[in-house]
Amino acid sequence: MDILSTLLENATLVKILKLITWILFIIFIIGFIRKILKKRIEDISIRYKAQKGVEIVGYVLIIFMILMAFTVDSFKDYTIIIGLFTAGITFTLQELILSIAGSFYIFFVRVYKPGDRIEINNIKGDVIDIDSIYTTIMEIGEWVSSDNYSGRIVKISNAFVFKGPIKNYSMDFPFVWDELNILIAYGSDTDLAKSIMMNSANELLCDYTEKSKAKWEEMVAHYYIENATIEPTIAMNLTDNWIQLNLRYITDYKRRRNTKHTLFQHIEQAISKTDGKVILASTTLQLLEIPPLNVNLKK
Repeated sequence: MDILSTLLENATLVKILKLITWILFIIFIIGFIRKILKKRIEDISIRYKAQKGVEIVGYVLIIFMILMAFTVDSFKDYTIIIGLFTAGITFTLQELILSIAGSFYIFFVRVYKPGDRIEINNIKGDVIDIDSIYTTIMEIGEWVSSDNYSGRIVKISNAFVFKGPIKNYSMDFPFVWDELNILIAYGSDTDLAKSIMMNSANELLCDYTEKSKAKWEEMVAHYYIENATIEPTIAMNLTDNWIQLNLRYITDYKRRRNTKHTLFQHIEQAISKTDGKVILASTTLQLLEIPPLNVNLKK
Protein backbone atom coordinates (compact mmCIF):
# COMPACT_ATOMS: atom_id res chain seq x y z
CA MET A 1 0.00 0.00 0.00
CA ASP A 2 2.86 2.33 0.77
CA ILE A 3 4.38 1.70 -2.63
CA LEU A 4 1.04 2.37 -4.35
CA SER A 5 0.48 5.61 -2.46
CA THR A 6 4.01 6.72 -3.29
CA LEU A 7 3.42 6.05 -6.97
CA LEU A 8 0.13 7.96 -6.92
CA GLU A 9 1.80 10.94 -5.28
CA ASN A 10 4.33 11.13 -8.15
CA ALA A 11 2.54 13.41 -10.63
CA THR A 12 4.86 12.65 -13.56
CA LEU A 13 4.40 8.93 -13.18
CA VAL A 14 0.62 9.38 -13.06
CA LYS A 15 0.75 11.37 -16.28
CA ILE A 16 2.76 8.63 -17.96
CA LEU A 17 0.35 5.92 -16.84
CA LYS A 18 -2.65 7.92 -18.06
CA LEU A 19 -0.92 8.58 -21.37
CA ILE A 20 -0.09 4.90 -21.90
CA THR A 21 -3.68 3.97 -21.08
CA TRP A 22 -5.06 6.45 -23.62
CA ILE A 23 -2.59 5.36 -26.29
CA LEU A 24 -3.55 1.70 -25.81
CA PHE A 25 -7.21 2.66 -25.93
CA ILE A 26 -6.77 4.61 -29.20
CA ILE A 27 -4.82 1.72 -30.76
CA PHE A 28 -7.61 -0.65 -29.74
CA ILE A 29 -10.24 1.65 -31.28
CA ILE A 30 -8.22 1.91 -34.52
CA GLY A 31 -8.04 -1.88 -34.81
CA PHE A 32 -11.72 -2.26 -33.98
CA ILE A 33 -12.81 0.28 -36.63
CA ARG A 34 -10.50 -1.30 -39.23
CA LYS A 35 -12.16 -4.68 -38.67
CA ILE A 36 -15.62 -3.16 -39.05
CA LEU A 37 -14.61 -1.39 -42.28
CA LYS A 38 -13.14 -4.62 -43.64
CA LYS A 39 -16.45 -6.42 -43.12
CA ARG A 40 -18.77 -3.62 -44.27
CA ILE A 41 -16.94 -2.21 -47.34
CA GLU A 42 -16.59 -4.53 -50.32
CA ASP A 43 -14.77 -2.18 -52.70
CA ILE A 44 -11.03 -2.72 -52.16
CA SER A 45 -9.98 0.81 -53.09
CA ILE A 46 -12.54 2.53 -50.85
CA ARG A 47 -11.81 0.11 -47.99
CA TYR A 48 -8.05 0.77 -48.22
CA LYS A 49 -8.54 4.56 -48.19
CA ALA A 50 -10.97 4.38 -45.27
CA GLN A 51 -8.61 2.22 -43.19
CA LYS A 52 -5.68 4.53 -43.94
CA GLY A 53 -7.79 7.52 -42.95
CA VAL A 54 -8.68 5.94 -39.60
CA GLU A 55 -5.00 5.18 -38.95
CA ILE A 56 -3.92 8.72 -39.74
CA VAL A 57 -6.58 10.23 -37.46
CA GLY A 58 -5.59 7.87 -34.65
CA TYR A 59 -1.87 8.64 -34.96
CA VAL A 60 -2.59 12.37 -35.00
CA LEU A 61 -4.58 12.00 -31.78
CA ILE A 62 -1.74 10.06 -30.15
CA ILE A 63 0.82 12.73 -31.10
CA PHE A 64 -1.54 15.44 -29.85
CA MET A 65 -2.00 13.70 -26.50
CA ILE A 66 1.76 13.26 -26.06
CA LEU A 67 2.30 16.97 -26.66
CA MET A 68 -0.52 17.85 -24.28
CA ALA A 69 0.81 15.53 -21.56
CA PHE A 70 4.39 16.85 -21.41
CA THR A 71 4.23 20.43 -22.58
CA VAL A 72 1.18 22.00 -20.92
CA ASP A 73 0.53 22.98 -17.32
CA SER A 74 -2.18 25.60 -17.61
CA PHE A 75 -5.10 26.66 -19.75
CA LYS A 76 -2.93 29.26 -21.48
CA ASP A 77 -0.44 26.56 -22.46
CA TYR A 78 -3.32 24.47 -23.79
CA THR A 79 -4.42 27.24 -26.14
CA ILE A 80 -0.86 27.84 -27.36
CA ILE A 81 -0.17 24.19 -28.10
CA ILE A 82 -3.56 23.76 -29.80
CA GLY A 83 -2.82 26.80 -31.96
CA LEU A 84 0.64 25.50 -32.91
CA PHE A 85 -0.73 22.04 -33.57
CA THR A 86 -3.53 23.43 -35.77
CA ALA A 87 -1.06 25.60 -37.70
CA GLY A 88 1.20 22.61 -38.29
CA ILE A 89 -1.67 20.46 -39.51
CA THR A 90 -2.87 23.26 -41.81
CA PHE A 91 0.61 23.73 -43.28
CA THR A 92 1.12 19.99 -43.76
CA LEU A 93 -2.29 19.40 -45.35
CA GLN A 94 -2.56 22.67 -47.26
CA GLU A 95 -2.79 20.91 -50.63
CA LEU A 96 -5.57 18.65 -49.35
CA ILE A 97 -7.44 21.61 -47.87
CA LEU A 98 -7.09 23.55 -51.14
CA SER A 99 -8.38 20.53 -53.07
CA ILE A 100 -11.47 20.24 -50.90
CA ALA A 101 -12.08 23.99 -51.14
CA GLY A 102 -11.58 23.72 -54.92
CA SER A 103 -14.28 21.04 -55.16
CA PHE A 104 -16.79 23.37 -53.46
CA TYR A 105 -15.71 26.19 -55.77
CA ILE A 106 -16.18 23.98 -58.85
CA PHE A 107 -19.67 22.86 -57.83
CA PHE A 108 -21.05 26.20 -56.62
CA VAL A 109 -19.44 28.54 -59.17
CA ARG A 110 -19.82 25.97 -61.98
CA VAL A 111 -16.31 26.42 -63.34
CA TYR A 112 -16.82 23.17 -65.24
CA LYS A 113 -18.90 20.02 -64.97
CA PRO A 114 -18.67 16.38 -66.15
CA GLY A 115 -18.85 16.30 -69.94
CA ASP A 116 -17.08 19.64 -70.46
CA ARG A 117 -13.88 19.84 -72.49
CA ILE A 118 -11.32 21.86 -70.56
CA GLU A 119 -7.63 22.66 -70.40
CA ILE A 120 -6.14 23.00 -66.93
CA ASN A 121 -2.51 22.88 -65.81
CA ASN A 122 -1.54 22.45 -69.51
CA ILE A 123 -3.59 19.24 -69.71
CA LYS A 124 -6.51 19.14 -72.15
CA GLY A 125 -9.37 16.67 -72.16
CA ASP A 126 -12.99 15.84 -71.34
CA VAL A 127 -14.08 15.87 -67.70
CA ILE A 128 -15.40 12.42 -66.78
CA ASP A 129 -15.61 12.73 -62.98
CA ILE A 130 -15.26 15.27 -60.16
CA ASP A 131 -14.84 14.18 -56.54
CA SER A 132 -13.87 16.02 -53.35
CA ILE A 133 -10.14 15.98 -54.16
CA TYR A 134 -9.54 15.21 -57.84
CA THR A 135 -10.93 16.03 -61.27
CA THR A 136 -10.62 13.07 -63.65
CA ILE A 137 -9.99 13.86 -67.31
CA MET A 138 -9.88 11.73 -70.45
CA GLU A 139 -6.85 13.28 -72.10
CA ILE A 140 -6.77 14.49 -75.71
CA GLY A 141 -3.76 15.50 -77.75
CA GLU A 142 -0.17 14.84 -76.62
CA TRP A 143 1.26 12.22 -79.05
CA VAL A 144 -1.92 12.05 -81.16
CA SER A 145 -2.87 14.82 -83.59
CA SER A 146 -5.79 17.22 -83.34
CA ASP A 147 -8.47 16.58 -80.69
CA ASN A 148 -8.33 12.79 -80.50
CA TYR A 149 -8.23 10.87 -77.21
CA SER A 150 -4.77 9.70 -76.19
CA GLY A 151 -6.23 6.90 -74.06
CA ARG A 152 -4.78 8.19 -70.79
CA ILE A 153 -6.97 9.06 -67.81
CA VAL A 154 -5.48 11.96 -65.86
CA LYS A 155 -6.34 12.94 -62.28
CA ILE A 156 -5.78 16.62 -61.49
CA SER A 157 -5.97 18.12 -58.00
CA ASN A 158 -8.94 20.46 -57.56
CA ALA A 159 -6.50 22.93 -56.00
CA PHE A 160 -5.42 23.95 -59.51
CA VAL A 161 -8.64 25.98 -59.97
CA PHE A 162 -7.00 28.59 -57.70
CA LYS A 163 -3.54 28.43 -59.29
CA GLY A 164 -4.01 29.19 -62.97
CA PRO A 165 -6.38 29.75 -65.88
CA ILE A 166 -9.04 27.20 -66.83
CA LYS A 167 -9.94 26.98 -70.51
CA ASN A 168 -13.46 25.67 -71.04
CA TYR A 169 -14.42 24.70 -74.61
CA SER A 170 -18.09 24.09 -73.94
CA MET A 171 -19.42 26.26 -71.10
CA ASP A 172 -22.01 28.84 -72.26
CA PHE A 173 -20.84 28.62 -75.90
CA PRO A 174 -20.31 25.03 -77.15
CA PHE A 175 -18.75 26.13 -80.46
CA VAL A 176 -15.24 27.13 -81.50
CA TRP A 177 -13.77 28.99 -84.41
CA ASP A 178 -11.35 27.10 -86.63
CA GLU A 179 -9.42 27.82 -89.83
CA LEU A 180 -8.08 25.99 -92.85
CA ASN A 181 -5.76 27.20 -95.62
CA ILE A 182 -6.06 26.39 -99.30
CA LEU A 183 -2.94 27.14 -101.37
CA ILE A 184 -3.47 27.88 -105.07
CA ALA A 185 -0.92 28.67 -107.77
CA TYR A 186 -0.50 32.13 -109.25
CA GLY A 187 -2.59 32.50 -112.42
CA SER A 188 -5.52 30.58 -110.94
CA ASP A 189 -9.00 32.08 -110.88
CA THR A 190 -9.06 33.37 -107.29
CA ASP A 191 -12.71 34.45 -107.43
CA LEU A 192 -13.73 30.94 -108.47
CA ALA A 193 -11.57 29.43 -105.72
CA LYS A 194 -13.11 31.68 -103.07
CA SER A 195 -16.58 30.88 -104.39
CA ILE A 196 -15.88 27.13 -104.10
CA MET A 197 -14.62 27.49 -100.53
CA MET A 198 -17.53 29.68 -99.45
CA ASN A 199 -20.14 27.41 -101.03
CA SER A 200 -18.60 24.36 -99.36
CA ALA A 201 -18.56 26.08 -95.98
CA ASN A 202 -22.15 27.30 -96.26
CA GLU A 203 -23.38 23.89 -97.40
CA LEU A 204 -21.61 21.86 -94.74
CA LEU A 205 -21.75 24.26 -91.79
CA CYS A 206 -25.20 25.84 -92.10
CA ASP A 207 -26.52 23.92 -89.05
CA TYR A 208 -23.60 25.02 -86.85
CA THR A 209 -23.97 28.62 -88.03
CA GLU A 210 -27.68 28.79 -87.22
CA LYS A 211 -27.37 27.09 -83.84
CA SER A 212 -24.40 29.19 -82.80
CA LYS A 213 -26.15 32.50 -83.57
CA ALA A 214 -28.64 32.06 -80.73
CA LYS A 215 -25.91 30.99 -78.32
CA TRP A 216 -23.72 33.93 -79.32
CA GLU A 217 -26.58 36.37 -78.75
CA GLU A 218 -26.88 35.00 -75.20
CA MET A 219 -23.12 35.49 -74.73
CA VAL A 220 -23.29 39.12 -75.90
CA ALA A 221 -26.23 39.79 -73.57
CA HIS A 222 -24.57 38.12 -70.57
CA TYR A 223 -20.92 39.22 -70.94
CA TYR A 224 -19.17 42.44 -71.85
CA ILE A 225 -18.09 41.24 -75.29
CA GLU A 226 -18.37 42.66 -78.78
CA ASN A 227 -20.50 41.00 -81.43
CA ALA A 228 -18.58 38.67 -83.74
CA THR A 229 -19.10 37.33 -87.25
CA ILE A 230 -20.60 33.86 -87.10
CA GLU A 231 -20.80 33.21 -90.85
CA PRO A 232 -17.74 31.76 -92.67
CA THR A 233 -15.24 34.34 -93.94
CA ILE A 234 -12.27 34.16 -96.34
CA ALA A 235 -9.03 36.14 -96.20
CA MET A 236 -6.41 36.14 -98.97
CA ASN A 237 -2.65 36.34 -98.47
CA LEU A 238 0.03 36.59 -101.17
CA THR A 239 3.28 34.73 -100.54
CA ASP A 240 6.44 34.11 -102.57
CA ASN A 241 5.22 30.71 -103.74
CA TRP A 242 1.41 30.75 -103.85
CA ILE A 243 -1.84 32.50 -103.00
CA GLN A 244 -3.11 31.49 -99.57
CA LEU A 245 -6.86 31.49 -99.01
CA ASN A 246 -7.75 31.30 -95.31
CA LEU A 247 -11.25 30.07 -94.46
CA ARG A 248 -12.49 30.91 -90.96
CA TYR A 249 -15.63 29.13 -89.74
CA ILE A 250 -17.44 27.99 -86.62
CA THR A 251 -17.97 24.36 -85.61
CA ASP A 252 -18.87 22.11 -82.70
CA TYR A 253 -15.97 21.85 -80.23
CA LYS A 254 -16.02 18.02 -80.38
CA ARG A 255 -16.19 17.77 -84.21
CA ARG A 256 -13.36 20.12 -85.16
CA ARG A 257 -11.17 17.46 -86.77
CA ASN A 258 -14.00 15.79 -88.67
CA THR A 259 -15.32 19.15 -89.91
CA LYS A 260 -11.92 20.16 -91.27
CA HIS A 261 -11.53 16.80 -93.03
CA THR A 262 -14.97 17.09 -94.65
CA LEU A 263 -14.28 20.64 -95.81
CA PHE A 264 -10.91 19.74 -97.33
CA GLN A 265 -12.41 16.77 -99.14
CA HIS A 266 -15.36 18.77 -100.50
CA ILE A 267 -13.15 21.67 -101.67
CA GLU A 268 -10.57 19.39 -103.31
CA GLN A 269 -13.27 17.58 -105.29
CA ALA A 270 -14.79 20.88 -106.46
CA ILE A 271 -11.39 22.28 -107.51
CA SER A 272 -10.61 19.15 -109.52
CA LYS A 273 -13.71 19.88 -111.66
CA THR A 274 -12.64 23.40 -112.68
CA ASP A 275 -10.68 22.16 -115.75
CA GLY A 276 -7.46 23.84 -114.61
CA LYS A 277 -8.97 27.23 -113.76
CA VAL A 278 -7.93 26.67 -110.15
CA ILE A 279 -4.67 24.82 -109.50
CA LEU A 280 -3.59 23.71 -106.07
CA ALA A 281 -0.08 24.92 -105.31
CA SER A 282 2.87 23.04 -103.91
CA THR A 283 6.45 23.83 -103.12
CA THR A 284 8.42 24.18 -106.38
CA LEU A 285 12.09 24.58 -107.29
CA GLN A 286 13.26 26.63 -110.28
CA LEU A 287 16.51 25.55 -111.93
CA LEU A 288 18.44 28.38 -113.57
CA GLU A 289 20.05 27.90 -117.01
CA ILE A 290 23.66 26.70 -116.86
CA PRO A 291 26.03 29.00 -118.83
CA PRO A 292 28.14 27.46 -121.66
CA LEU A 293 31.28 25.65 -120.53
CA ASN A 294 34.51 24.95 -122.45
CA VAL A 295 36.02 21.63 -121.52
CA ASN A 296 39.54 20.63 -122.64
CA LEU A 297 40.47 16.97 -122.30
CA LYS A 298 44.09 15.84 -122.37
CA LYS A 299 45.07 12.52 -123.89
